[in-house]
Amino acid sequence: MVSLSTVAAPAAGVVPPPPSPKTKPVSVAEAHAPTIARRHLLLASAASTLPTATASAAAAAPSFSEIPGSGGVKALELREGSGEVPADGDQVAIHYYGRLAAKQGWRFDSTYDHKDETGDPMPFVFTVGAGKVIPGIEAAVKSMRVGGLRRVIIPPSQGYQNTSQEPIPPNFFDRQRLFTTIFNPTRLANGEGSTLGTLIFDIELISIRQHS
Repeated sequence: MVSLSTVAAPAAGVVPPPPSPKTKPVSVAEAHAPTIARRHLLLASAASTLPTATASAAAAAPSFSEIPGSGGVKALELREGSGEVPADGDQVAIHYYGRLAAKQGWRFDSTYDHKDETGDPMPFVFTVGAGKVIPGIEAAVKSMRVGGLRRVIIPPSQGYQNTSQEPIPPNFFDRQRLFTTIFNPTRLANGEGSTLGTLIFDIELISIRQHS
């Protein structure tokens, strides 16, 4: 099972934070063991700054929030959109990066790998409210604005319930591995159904064609 820290880490296509500045080289003279007095000062200084550092790290840590009425889908905003919000009947185009939590975050599909004749990535297009895609993706997209990018954790109840729901990985081996994991009868009988089908999607809303 993939950890939450892994889930919150940026995936492919997401710009990582700038690297920390290089550590300044330490001379041999500076590398000598500190005196007792200096050691006490260092310990006191570390003790006084530790709570502040911990609080700052906690405040900076990303957090997921549940999408209202989604059946338990949780979202982490990676980039706020500024365009329209889709409604039922609208045709939307999205890029996605799908991973399976039960396989340590194994990537089973990505629209960025689906190329057209010119070599450009082909987005996934569907009609909101038509019931052809898994509910978790619909819930995530319906609360996004065009241009937005978010990471969602989709529980099994809002993920794949059968092998005909979209999006379906075009690669046969990826498709087989995905569905044999989610619908593994032995593991389902052992009570693992609450974890086998948990999905992690990075979703970018590209465009909306509004229903007339």
